[in-house]
Amino acid sequence: MTKEKRYKLSLCGHKVLFSVILCLFGLSVLGQSHVTKKKERPKTDERIYLVHADRLRYDQYGKNPTAQVLNGNVEFKHKGARLLCDSAYFYQESNSLRAFSNVKMYQGDTLSLFSDYAYYDGNEQMAESRYNVILTHRQTKLYTDSLNYDRLYGIGYFFEGGKMIDKDNVLVSDWGEYDTETRQSVFYYDVNLKNPKYVMNTDTLYYDTNTSVAHVTGPSEIVSDDNIIHTIDGFYDTDNDRARLYRRSTIENNGKTITGDSLFYDETTGISEGFHNVVYIDMENKNQLNSEYLWYNEMNGAALATDSAVMREFSQGDTLYVHSDTMKVYTFNMNTDSVFRKVHCYNKVRAYRTDVQAVCDSLVYNSKDSCMTMYKDPITWSDNRQLLGEIIEVYMKDSTIDHAHVINQALSVEQIPRTGYFNQVSSRDMFGYFEGGEIHRTDAIGNVIAVYYIEEDKDSSYVNMVYIETDTMKMYMEDRQLQKIWASKNVGTMYPVTQVPPEKAKLPSFAWFDYVRPVDMADIFHWRGKKSGTELKNIQRHSAPLQYISSSGVVTGTDEDALIKELKAQSTEADGEQPLVNDEGDTSEAQEGNPTVAEGDNASLIEGDDASDTQSEGIIEAQSEGIIDTQSDDVQDVDGTDSTVVGNDNSIDTEDQQEEE
Repeated sequence: MTKEKRYKLSLCGHKVLFSVILCLFGLSVLGQSHVTKKKERPKTDERIYLVHADRLRYDQYGKNPTAQVLNGNVEFKHKGARLLCDSAYFYQESNSLRAFSNVKMYQGDTLSLFSDYAYYDGNEQMAESRYNVILTHRQTKLYTDSLNYDRLYGIGYFFEGGKMIDKDNVLVSDWGEYDTETRQSVFYYDVNLKNPKYVMNTDTLYYDTNTSVAHVTGPSEIVSDDNIIHTIDGFYDTDNDRARLYRRSTIENNGKTITGDSLFYDETTGISEGFHNVVYIDMENKNQLNSEYLWYNEMNGAALATDSAVMREFSQGDTLYVHSDTMKVYTFNMNTDSVFRKVHCYNKVRAYRTDVQAVCDSLVYNSKDSCMTMYKDPITWSDNRQLLGEIIEVYMKDSTIDHAHVINQALSVEQIPRTGYFNQVSSRDMFGYFEGGEIHRTDAIGNVIAVYYIEEDKDSSYVNMVYIETDTMKMYMEDRQLQKIWASKNVGTMYPVTQVPPEKAKLPSFAWFDYVRPVDMADIFHWRGKKSGTELKNIQRHSAPLQYISSSGVVTGTDEDALIKELKAQSTEADGEQPLVNDEGDTSEAQEGNPTVAEGDNASLIEGDDASDTQSEGIIEAQSEGIIDTQSDDVQDVDGTDSTVVGNDNSIDTEDQQEEE
């Protein structure tokens, strides 16, 4: 190696060393700039005074040549504190002492410190008590074998295990401290707090004896009669049995759990509140409720969830998700064998499960009859089928759907894949019956209109369409496929699919709401309402008119003006001033022989002796036209003869075939 290379290497090494020194110097300066000087402990020159001792001597040749050896009823005094013991070594030069046997220190009327041995430094005002130590401050007692009591700051430290008793609370830990001025204490490592109502286990506990509030940090568990609380940061009011829990805490109660970022619990009232990402789980009933806010009362079983509320039901293996703006739960007959609950979900309800989806404005579930009722434009989907009406009732049995009822303006639509055709049924009411969770029969009742496309067995093509109008229709299903249709007193027509009139291809009430349908679990949070003009129309349903009988015996409706006139007429007649006033305003006497009214649901005004003849003629005429069916089991085909339309084989059973069957 040449001299030039050696020089370059040496120069490079010096540069690196110089850089390292500069870095270390900078770090040291930076560290010193952030070091805060500890507050110096003030010292006192006030001396310890020996008040009394039965015997005093010096042992110049013993182990403590500088100490005064004191025996018998020894008493010292220092800065307002008294120290008593059976014997002591008093070091006057260092202003300290060692006390033995029955050591007792009193500070005012509120604090006392007992032990078997103690060392006291008068300059530092520090007492080191050992063996059977008892620190008493007002109503609080601290038991330990090793305690250092700092008189200057009023803090006692124990470090070999200790127990503190405050009212009904007993706290045990490996290490801790107690502040006599603020009356606050800190306990570390294997902390256990016992109360007649609960037991608390934690890693670190801060306890305020003024307010009896315990603050736990680290993994903690609070166990009471029926509740278990898990938290890593929580406050518990031991006097009022109230808890404030943070950092993802959990409350368990009889198989039910509430977890949230922040939880508030009042054991006296049984009310719990959760904030932010709250999860309520009921393992017994296999359901779960998630929301950003949850309120629950364990006394009456009432609950309220809002802000991204989602109810999950997982009793069937596949989970059902239901979302709405607000959810409420009511419980009836608590703590009895007849307990039942009602769940109210309202405003923008959306539900999703892989095999069924639904939307509506509001929903009520009653566990008493296992009925779920959907209100205001409810729609349900299953595979390629859609069902809607004014109200939909779904009845469950063993957590499985048993039957359903669509009330008013019922419409069932099935989309036939790859064809653009729709099987449709509309009626006043519709019933669905299920076996093993699969639909096996559907009944349509009242003003039934149906459009059904017949599938060919050979090539699975659709060549004919049947249009039926009837009063009652029953559809039988197997493996979710239509097998047979039964209709009573029907009027129907079969069309080739190429010759179907446009007005017959789709029912007047036809609507396909695939754009509203939830597509997955996350989609339940995105509300999509029906397009304007496609909502169900409010149909005015006329109730039976209220009637009243006038003083003249005439039965009329409840027209307000007529009622006022009648009341006035009755008043004047009672006074003998004017005769009755009729509906036309004429003042005529009430005539005898007024018409009578036939009682019943179809009551009408019938005059004279012609009433029975009129009714008979109406029945005969209706029967002759085929409107009234006196034999409910008769079935008519498209030509008017009795038949049953079969879906799979595309055949029509004649009357003779039915008799053979």
